[in-house]
Amino acid sequence: MKPDKSISGTVLQAGETGMAEIDHLPQPASEHSIALMAEPRALAPHQLEERRLIHREASSRAESDIFREIRTRLLGMAGTSNFITLVVAVSPRSGASFVARNLAAAFAFDEARTSLLIDCNLRYPEQHRALGVDPANGGLIDFLEHPAQGIASRIYATGVPRLRLIPVGEAREDSGEYFSSFRMHALLDSMRHRYPDRYLFLDGPTIKGSPDARILSDLADFVVVVAGYGRDTPAAISQAVAHFEPEKVAGVVFNQAP
Repeated sequence: MKPDKSISGTVLQAGETGMAEIDHLPQPASEHSIALMAEPRALAPHQLEERRLIHREASSRAESDIFREIRTRLLGMAGTSNFITLVVAVSPRSGASFVARNLAAAFAFDEARTSLLIDCNLRYPEQHRALGVDPANGGLIDFLEHPAQGIASRIYATGVPRLRLIPVGEAREDSGEYFSSFRMHALLDSMRHRYPDRYLFLDGPTIKGSPDARILSDLADFVVVVAGYGRDTPAAISQAVAHFEPEKVAGVVFNQAP
């Protein structure tokens, strides 16, 4: 299936090479916050590949360039401010979680920026498994139910320098009340504004069949929609994009990975 250029927002294609890297945009950095993010178990390139994560070595260059290009476009839309990006799939098994963690990794490539990936897919959480993280202290839902216990212990190192994860934790079925709550708003505001170099990525549920993606989009500055290459039709993609405010839609990623 060829990308549908009529879709609202910029069409971004994952799985193709030849994208230029033009990401020299100014961004204030907090040296203190970055210094605090020492990576206790930095992963080697082969370990990153086992987790299907991009890295700087030649064997990952084609995929890395794709995600760096998406990063560049988001930075161009936002200017000098950090931001929150929601990544959601048109349909199940389109690979939105794969795109979300690699986009977060691409931002963490820049030594002047940090990334925080928050798994908001309560029905099918996978980021902690994909990243090899043991969420022993719980995650997002545990914090929202017991905010007095704090969020710090629920932010986990990933093996990727400057990339941290908040997993789902003890998932619940009725998620909308959590995502629309004051606590969720306050958490994201705190995570975003405490450090100007921090970029937040919400790995959301599939658009089709769930109201959560629309609820989460109210918390985000940008929405990246992931379509399964050869799986989702142009009509399905257009219908999915229509769920969001047009000015928030950063683009559609055509993804070949499940």
